[in-house]
Amino acid sequence: MNARTTTASPPPIPRHRLIADTALDLLAERGMRGLTHRAVDEAAGLPQGSTSNLARTRAALLAAAVTRLAEREAAVLAPREMPGVADPEAAAPAALADALALALHRYLSHHRGLLIARYELALEATRRPELREVYDRAGRAFREPVQALLAAAGSPAPERQALALVAWCDGVLFSCVAGQFHAAVPTRDALRTSCAELLDGMLRG
Repeated sequence: MNARTTTASPPPIPRHRLIADTALDLLAERGMRGLTHRAVDEAAGLPQGSTSNLARTRAALLAAAVTRLAEREAAVLAPREMPGVADPEAAAPAALADALALALHRYLSHHRGLLIARYELALEATRRPELREVYDRAGRAFREPVQALLAAAGSPAPERQALALVAWCDGVLFSCVAGQFHAAVPTRDALRTSCAELLDGMLRG
C-alpha cells in the first residue's frame, strides 16, 4: 500500500502584511483617493472593520503602506547585492554600475505598480509631516549603502555624489514609468552603460 503524500499548504499571510500590500495595490490602481479602510477590506477579502482595527486612522494606514513599501523595495533594489557591502575593496565603479542596472531593470520590468504606489506616497508625504518622517527613514536604507560604496570606490565627496546618483536612479524610474519614456523599458545593458558614464564622470578626478 502506497503511503499517501500530502502537500503542505503555504502559511497564511499575516493580516498586517496583507492589509499593507493591498493598500499599495489600491494606490497603484486607484490613486490616493481610492485608498480607504473600506476599500482595503473589500479588496483583501477581509471582514468589514479589519483594516480599521489594525490602522485606526488614515495616517496610520499610510504609514503601514510606506513601511511595507520599504520592505518590498529592499527585495527589489537589494542593497546587499551591491558590490562592497560586505567587502568595501570590491566596490569597483564597473561592479557598482552593473548592480544598479540590475536593480533598476528588475524594478521597471516586474514592479511598475509598486513604483506608482511609491510616487503616490511621496507626494502625500509632502503634505503630512508624520508620513514624511516614515518615508525618509525608509529611503535611507538605499541611500546610505550607496554613499558608503561611493566612498569605498574613491569618491571625493560621497554624500554629495550619492545625492546625484540616487537622483539619477529616481529620474530613470520615474521617466520610464510615468514620464516621456514610459513606452519601453530600457535594456539592462543600456542602464549599465549610462550608470557607468555617470560614475566615471564622478570618480575620474
